[in-house]
Amino acid sequence: MEIYILRHAIAEPRRPGRPDAERKLTPDGKAKLGNVLARARATKVAPARILTSPLVRALETAEIAAQALECPNKIVRTDALLPGASPRDVWREICARKNEAALMLAGHEPMLSATVAYLLGTPSLVLDFKKGALVRLDCDRFDGPPHATLKWILTPALAG
Repeated sequence: MEIYILRHAIAEPRRPGRPDAERKLTPDGKAKLGNVLARARATKVAPARILTSPLVRALETAEIAAQALECPNKIVRTDALLPGASPRDVWREICARKNEAALMLAGHEPMLSATVAYLLGTPSLVLDFKKGALVRLDCDRFDGPPHATLKWILTPALAG
C-alpha cells in the first residue's frame, strides 16, 4: 500500500473566543497546497480514499486533495487523526483498509510526524513536517507492528 500523509495547509491564526477546531485555510495556504498537489498529481499520486481529522483546516485540506487528485471515494473523517491522537490509532485505521492500493491521511502536527516515525519503526525520528507537505510511505505488511519504507517528502518550497 502507498500511504500518503498530508499535513494541513496554512490556517488562520488562533483568535480569542474562536474555537481552534474552526480555523480555516488561508488563501496563501490553499495556493501552496495546490502547488504540492499539482506536483503529486504529475507523479501519479492517486489515493483510493482520504482519511482526515474532523477539524476544519484538515477537512478543507482533504477536500482540496480529493479534487486535485481525483480521489474516487468519499472522504472519511476519523478521530484517529485529531492532534492528540495516537499513532497506534492511525495504524489501526490503515490496517482496516489494507486492501486499498493507496491511502491518504490528512491531519496535524506533531501527531503526523510521530505517526511517520511509528510507521517507519523509528520512534526517535525527528521530522520537520511543514504545513501543506506530503510524505509517501510504502507498506506491504499489516500483521503486527508497522514496517513502512519512506519513499519521499514533498514540501511547499520544493513544489514551487
